[in-house]
Amino acid sequence: MMVRPKTEEEIELLRENAIIVSKTLAEVGRHVAPGVTTAQLNKLADEFIRSHGAVPSFLGYEGFPAALCMSVNDVVVHGFPSDYVLKEGDVVSVDCGTLYKGWQGDSAYTFPVGEVDPETRRLLDVTKASLYKGIGAAVAGNRTGDIGYAVQSYVEAQGFSVVRELEGHGLGREMHEQPGVPNFGRRGKGTHLVEGMVICIEPMINAGVKSVYLDRNGWAVHTSDHKKSAHYELTVVVRKGRAEQLSTFDFIEKDPKINF
Repeated sequence: MMVRPKTEEEIELLRENAIIVSKTLAEVGRHVAPGVTTAQLNKLADEFIRSHGAVPSFLGYEGFPAALCMSVNDVVVHGFPSDYVLKEGDVVSVDCGTLYKGWQGDSAYTFPVGEVDPETRRLLDVTKASLYKGIGAAVAGNRTGDIGYAVQSYVEAQGFSVVRELEGHGLGREMHEQPGVPNFGRRGKGTHLVEGMVICIEPMINAGVKSVYLDRNGWAVHTSDHKKSAHYELTVVVRKGRAEQLSTFDFIEKDPKINF
């Protein structure tokens, strides 16, 4: 499969989107708390994105009804914002996309709501760590299977499971471009990674079994055993030696007001 690398000018436009998305996730994170509805958080994000001159690219995407995917507890991804009131001990994956200057942004973060139990905390920590393991393998000369192997081998050694039906993706003028970036795989297999490719790596990790099912609404993906799931996503550029991050969790994790 041939995937056209992005030019440095295109990468800069993708970086601008990535920063807007990263700041939006932090703005949402400041308001994640018991008693808040996911619909309130979605409205906040929609307004924040537009105030930065971008538009929410998820809204209307193949009929999706909101600016954010808000996935609570056993919802892996693609949950609808709703009147659901977040409660102490929940986790909520916030996935955000933007369209700005004709290019896309995409990133996700799973927030704990108040205090969570130790095993849930471990799920969040392992999932985020597995993302960085995947990023570590996103270098020119490797293949997508090297990324998937890095994620899978780490996660399974920690006793958690990797969702198979969903994957990361290329990013550019379209939200989902080639190559697909699975979170499992074999080293040396899959699409060749070349310098300048822009990809989203997004481990979706379950506390229990790896199997999932699709909600009757046609969007939300649930764990089949209804145990919690976590999801983190960053956009990176494939480079020689070390991937370059375009989106960042720094706006979240350096803000003392945000529980992460």
